[in-house]
Amino acid sequence: MFDKVLFAVSGALALALFLWRRAALQKLTQAGAPEKKVKKTRRTFAVLLTVALYEFAAKGVTLVFGPSREMAFEVELWPERIEVMGMSLSTTVILSWCVMAFLVGIAIVLRLTVLRRMQDPPRGTQNVLEIMVEAAEQYTGSRVEGFGTDLSAYIFTVVAFLVGCAVLELFGLHAPTADITMTFALAFVTFLLINWCGIRRKGVLGRIKSLAQPTPVVFPIRVISDCAVPVSMACRLFGNMLGGMIVMDLIYKSLGNGAIGIPSVVGLYFNVFHPLIQAFIFITLTLTFINEATEEQE
Repeated sequence: MFDKVLFAVSGALALALFLWRRAALQKLTQAGAPEKKVKKTRRTFAVLLTVALYEFAAKGVTLVFGPSREMAFEVELWPERIEVMGMSLSTTVILSWCVMAFLVGIAIVLRLTVLRRMQDPPRGTQNVLEIMVEAAEQYTGSRVEGFGTDLSAYIFTVVAFLVGCAVLELFGLHAPTADITMTFALAFVTFLLINWCGIRRKGVLGRIKSLAQPTPVVFPIRVISDCAVPVSMACRLFGNMLGGMIVMDLIYKSLGNGAIGIPSVVGLYFNVFHPLIQAFIFITLTLTFINEATEEQE
C-alpha cells in the first residue's frame, strides 16, 4: 500500500513540476529576465523533475515485479564451472573462447571484404583500419626501438581481447579478466615476449650479461625482479578489473528495484572507460619492460 502511495505521489509531483517549469520559464521569458537566470531555473527544474521521474519509475517497477529480494552480498574470486561434453570448464575459458571466436570472425570478414578491395587513397573501413594500424605501429615504435612493426600486431590483439572481455560485463557476465588465471596467462605471455626480444637483440649471453649490469652483485636481484614481472602485471590487472566488477555489483544491490539508469551511467566508466585505461596500462608496461630488455648498456 505504501509503495502505491509513493508511486502516485511521485507521478503527481513529476507532472506538477513539469507544468510549473513550463509556466515559470514562460513567465521569465515574458518579463525579459536575463539569460543566466533562465538557464539556472531550467537546470533546477530539470534536476527536480529527474528525481521525481526516477522515483516514479522505481516504484512502478516495484509494483509490477514486487520488492527486490534481500540477498547476501558475495564476491566469487573463482568463476563458475560448467559441464561441457563431459568436461568441467570454467566460465572464464568459455567466455574467452567466445571473445576469440568473435575477433577471429571479424578478422575473416575484413579479410574477405575490405582487404580484397584495397584502394589508394583509402576510404571508409579501410581508412579506419589503416589509422588503427599506423597508430599501433607508431606507439610501439616510440616505446621500443626497432620492434615497432613486430610488436604492433601483438599489442593490437591484446587490446582488442581486453576490450572484448570488458564488453561481456555489460551483459551481466563475469569478465574473464576478473579471473587471476586469465590475467596471469596474459602476463606470462608478456614475460616470454620480454625475454624473447631481449635474446633476439642481444643473444643468450648478452641477455644474461645485461642482468648483471652495472655489477654482478645485482644479478640475483635482477633475476628475481624479472620473474616478479608477470606476477605484478597479473595482480594489477586482476585487482583493477575485479574492483570494477565489485563496485557495479554493490550499486545494483544497494539500489534494488531503483537500479534504473544510474548503473548504466556508472557502467560507462567501470565497464567501458576503466577497462580501456587498464588495457593501455598493460600494453605500456609490456613495451616498457621490453625496451628495458632490449636497450644497449653503455
